[in-house]
Formats: sequence, structure tokens, C-alpha cells
Amino acid sequence: MNPTLAFILITLVIDAMGFGLIMPVMPTLLQEVGQVSLADAALVGGVLTTVYAVMQFLCGPVIGSLSDRFGRRPVLLGSLFVLAVDFVILALAQVLWLLFLGRIVAGVASATQSTATAVIADISKPEEKAARFGLVGAAFGLGFVLGPMIGGLLAEYGTRAPFWAAAGLAAINVVFGYIVMPETVTDRTRRPFRWSRANPLGAFAHVGRNPQIRGLLLIYFFYQIAFFVYPVIWSYFTTARFGWSESTIGLSLAAFGISMALVQGGLIRLILRSFGDGGTVLYGLIFNIGAFLVLAFVTQGWIALIFTPITALGAVVTPALQAILSKRTSDDAQGELQGVLASISALGMILSPLIMSSVFARFAEDGATPYLPGAPFLVSAALMVLCIAIYLPVRRRQIA
Repeated sequence: MNPTLAFILITLVIDAMGFGLIMPVMPTLLQEVGQVSLADAALVGGVLTTVYAVMQFLCGPVIGSLSDRFGRRPVLLGSLFVLAVDFVILALAQVLWLLFLGRIVAGVASATQSTATAVIADISKPEEKAARFGLVGAAFGLGFVLGPMIGGLLAEYGTRAPFWAAAGLAAINVVFGYIVMPETVTDRTRRPFRWSRANPLGAFAHVGRNPQIRGLLLIYFFYQIAFFVYPVIWSYFTTARFGWSESTIGLSLAAFGISMALVQGGLIRLILRSFGDGGTVLYGLIFNIGAFLVLAFVTQGWIALIFTPITALGAVVTPALQAILSKRTSDDAQGELQGVLASISALGMILSPLIMSSVFARFAEDGATPYLPGAPFLVSAALMVLCIAIYLPVRRRQIA
């Protein structure tokens, strides 16, 4: 494998692991540091997650534009170094405001996902982009599985141990990147940095000037809100509908993460070969409608458990969309584009919990009529229908 591609994928795995490593200890840590109850710790944790997502939304286009101007290498290595230091601060934090500061810094530094994805765009031929963007999803899927698992094991050594592990992983990756990663931005593709294009609104306005690209960005936005239903609702849904234990929920999430990694890391190549980028987007949207409808109405836990890894077959939409957008964006604006996509994902991370949890609460409360804990999946299915309605006219104009 190309050493640069290997470094980028390892970076993305570590980024996902770094988030997952600390998940098992966050409730206990917040109770320790804040001297609060578990219920209050959950509220504080929710605010921390929102702060993290907001910083990603604000900083994704900025980091992407900086990498278009100064190069991917210094931006990526610098951010990884800051992330390593940030995990050390979190490991030592004894007051809540330091935890908030740490999540703010982590949100900024983790916005380098846009830079990492831009590197893949830089080093890939047009026909390779969708499959390689699929590897991005595979890396996140692998990190999603490994992070909480390792974090839970490390928690046996104390609530701070996962933070030290995350700091060590990030530091090692800085050294690896310094050795193997070349600069992928050339004088031909270097673009001046302008704040008017680096802020989220300015970046959206510039990238979305093309009406065909604007439609695809809208699809990407609705898709992110819909697909976030899994991490937002899954634990609550399976508890309410099937009475699953924590271990069964963890098993199902691991199955989903592994399946998503397999689909985006390998199976997507077969789908792309059969349908092309544009056809893969349409296939994924249609498949997701079916998957969401099944989960909305399923009443048997064993069926849901078997079906969970199958739902990952719909995870091909994001890399295929990224490939279409990348092909239609100039070489000197790849970082900007990926920054916009990172901001859209962060916005989905902010909005989806608000929408999906409200719908779940309405239809899963005692005495609800109808009682339907799977109602959030119906919302996601409706969003998929909306995506298809937007996509078909765009595709007819031969955007894909």
C-alpha cells in the first residue's frame, strides 16, 4: 500500500479510536471531576458532545482552506501534535472547565479529517476516488469497534488510562507521519487563503455556486442526519423494544462497525464496478429506505441482531457522493470541499440527536399511541426519499 495512504488511514483509525477510547470512562470521570450525579453527568456529557461537534462545524472549512494554502503535511502533523497534547490535558484535568477546554481543542484538531480526506483526493486518480473514500469509512468503522473495546479494558487501570493511551497513539502517529508523509499540494494546486472562503458560510457559498454541486451537498446533509440515527437511538431503541442488555447492545454495535468497515473497505469496489459512482449513490439510498423500514417495525430481537450487520450495506452513499463532488471540484479547492463536507457532518451530528431523540421520546413513552420505539427510523426513511427526490434530477443532468 502507498505509505501516504497507509498513514492517512492509520490517522483516521486513531482519530476514531481516540473518541471511542474515552467513551466508557466519561460518565465516571464527569462524576469524579464535577462531583455530580450520573443524571447530571449525562447532561454535561451531552453538552461536551455538542461543543465538540460545533467546533468541527466551525473549523472544518478553515482547516481545509489552510491545507490548500500551506500544504497538507504541516496542517495534519501540527493538528495531530495538538491532539496528543490535548489528551494529556484531559488525563490531568481536575476541574470541569478543563474538560470543556479539552473538547473544544479536540473539536478543532479533529477537523483535520478534512485535510486527511483531501490528501486521498490529491493522490488518487478520478476512477480510484470512490473506492479510496470508502477506505475512510472503513477506517472509522474499525476505530469505532476498537476504541470502546480497548477503552473499556484500560478503564480497569483507572479513569485516566484511556486518555494516556490516546495521547500515546497520537504522538506515535505524528512521528510516523513525519517520516513517511510527503507534501501533496504543489505550486500548481496551491490556493491563497481567504477568510471569506474559510468560514463555514463563505465556504458553503463558494462551493455551492454550482447548482448541481449544491444539490449534492443538500443530499449529503440530509443523509448525515438520517444515518446518525444509529449512534443516537440504537441503545435506547433496543432497550425499549427488545429489552437488550448492555453486552448485547455492544455486540450489535460491534457487528455494525465491522460490517461497515468490510463494506466500505472492500465490497464497495464490487458495487462501484457494477453501478458506477452515480448508480451506487442511488442503490445506497434505496437500500437504506428498506433497512430503516425493517428496523422501524421489527419486533423480534433476534431478527434485529441478525439484520444489524446487513444494514451496513447502505453505507456506500457517503464515499460515492464524496467521489462525485471531488471530481467536480478543482484541484486547488479539494481541502475546502472536504472542509465543507466535515462541517455538514458536524451539523448532522448536532441536529440528528435533537430530532431523533424527540421522536423517540414521543413514541416510546408510557401510554404513547401508537407505541413505536422505531419511529426515528421512519424519519430517516423519509429523509432517504427526500434525498432520492433531489438526486434524480441532478443525475439526469449527467452530474454522475
